[in-house]
Amino acid sequence: MPFERSSGLLLHVTSLPSVGGIGDLGPAAYAFANFLASAGQRIWQVLPLNPVGYGNSPYGALSAFAGNPLLVSLEVLADWGWLSHDRLHESLRELPGASGPVDYEAVTRIKQPLLEEAALSFLQHRTEPRHAQQAARFEAYCARQQAWLDDYAAYTVLRRSHDYSVWTDWPAEYARRQPEAMRRLRAERADELDVVKAIQFAFDEQWTHLRTYCEARKIKLMGDIAIFVSYDSADVWTHPDIFELREDLTPIHVSGVPPDYFSATGQRWGNPLYRWDKLAASGFDWWVARVRRATEIYDMVRLDHFRGFEAFWSIPGEDETAQHGHWVKAPGHELFRQMEKELGTLPFVAEDLGVITQEVDALRRAFGLPGMRILQFGFGDRGAHTYLPHRYEANTVAYTGTHDNDTTLGWWHNGASEAEKEAVETYLKPGADGVVWAMIRAAATSVADICLFPVQDVLELGSEARMNVPSAAQGNWSWRCPSELLTLDVAEKLSALVTVTDRDGVPVDPMPTDAESEAELTAQSATTK
Repeated sequence: MPFERSSGLLLHVTSLPSVGGIGDLGPAAYAFANFLASAGQRIWQVLPLNPVGYGNSPYGALSAFAGNPLLVSLEVLADWGWLSHDRLHESLRELPGASGPVDYEAVTRIKQPLLEEAALSFLQHRTEPRHAQQAARFEAYCARQQAWLDDYAAYTVLRRSHDYSVWTDWPAEYARRQPEAMRRLRAERADELDVVKAIQFAFDEQWTHLRTYCEARKIKLMGDIAIFVSYDSADVWTHPDIFELREDLTPIHVSGVPPDYFSATGQRWGNPLYRWDKLAASGFDWWVARVRRATEIYDMVRLDHFRGFEAFWSIPGEDETAQHGHWVKAPGHELFRQMEKELGTLPFVAEDLGVITQEVDALRRAFGLPGMRILQFGFGDRGAHTYLPHRYEANTVAYTGTHDNDTTLGWWHNGASEAEKEAVETYLKPGADGVVWAMIRAAATSVADICLFPVQDVLELGSEARMNVPSAAQGNWSWRCPSELLTLDVAEKLSALVTVTDRDGVPVDPMPTDAESEAELTAQSATTK
């Protein structure tokens, strides 16, 4: 769907300078929303908000439906009365502060028990008048989200009980979800299951309040859906029938991308592939439910690896590289038609980066989805020029870079070739404020309906602020934004730019028709005689 002309910033929630060692949905999130509003920004883009698994990647989540418990604000829980303020201050002394990278191991070790303590307190006291309204909303939430919430709670409790091992290593009665074992689990461990649900409810309450706050400031929240899900996830454990699994529950084929200029062996991501025939037979109900959940949370949704909805690289599950994979067609047109039928207009942005075929582009255009263009990619050979503003169309989202790129300043100093630097100088003629703001201005002044900038670029930070290096298994997703850098001067500079480029939310007058132009010229002529 076409979006109104606007501008926004990309900053994942974990990167907020919240107290407690990781960005969360507390005061720092509202402070950032205020910064966006003062800077004239209309979009806040985040990465997937799901609970993270191995490597702490939001794209390798433990559930495609649940929220990350670590994003729940302990400060807000204390304000609700789930946790005493004395207990909060005591716990904050143990947790890392509001600056420096996220130490996921330390944060999980200290914060997770506190979340469970707060949730248990709420559950034990929910019949008291002070909790009556929230308790009613909790019951309604559990009923509304039951289709995924009950299974996610069971998966979480069982995973912890079995030392966080992959679900296929659990006793067979649980790995295969035998009915008697599942009934026993729900009867004997009901309190633990309710704690997991209460934490999810807290995430939902805090996110909904933040979204309402942003909406009042004309800020849309843009989320992200990873096309594939992790093998070790509540989704595959709950629905093994919709994934390509053998009888012993190991993957038949897994996801990845073929060998290319950057990798002679390709990339083996390892996610189990979908049984698209089974999904189609059920009216794509799992995917419809997933997208319905996303549209409950976000105003706009970026679809990661969009080309996989047209065709995907299928790798034998036992192979260690992606070399012997092959392309398999996906029913993208049928899937999106079903989504439109059940959900209405789809607020999607297609991540169509890399080598994109005519068929993939036709799928995107058939549903009116904007594609993405990254300025950093545009200064190579002539084929790269599709990423430069003079090649854009209006239904486009323009970026200086994404979470997978180095920051623009880091790219300029460490990644750009001399030929690329010469092309930048020729194309942009950077001024006194340097190459980063020259690229920001190039995106803002383009015809693209939306332009989005990583906060690291707006703050002109180098490679030390990079969010993700795709080839690195560890050390990613930990950068946090120092609060003192989000100054009024930066906000005013952004605000001035969005005003002059018509990205400030004020409707742009349409181009007059030839007849209207002729009438205006006639009127002007008459007044000068």
